[in-house]
Amino acid sequence: QVQLVESGGGVVQAGDSLRLSCETYGFTFSTYGMGWFRQAPGKEYQIVAAINWSGGSVYYRNSVKGRFTISRDNAKNTVYLQMNSLKPEDTAVYYCAAENTGWATPSRAEYDYWGQGTQVTVSS
Repeated sequence: QVQLVESGGGVVQAGDSLRLSCETYGFTFSTYGMGWFRQAPGKEYQIVAAINWSGGSVYYRNSVKGRFTISRDNAKNTVYLQMNSLKPEDTAVYYCAAENTGWATPSRAEYDYWGQGTQVTVSS
């Protein structure tokens, strides 16, 4: 059974850091591209970052470049999102997702499997 389990969310102050983790089960993680998306209340899903199967290619939305880092550990079937210098506008539910072409894909429609999400709240 495919599962993606996010953890690491919480309530922090502006300028703080958080590290999100997404442990995966039930599919060949090392061949999948992985992405982190977020959804703020009343807003559309946004791609935050994506990473290809090997970790050698990454994508970031402009507003997080230089602050967030996506990485993966294929031995642990886990993808991470290190978030530094957090801002109130980063407040959202963060989801990890997996797509079977193996690429660092920014398009939500390309993703096959999704986690349940973890809440990140950044206070000013």
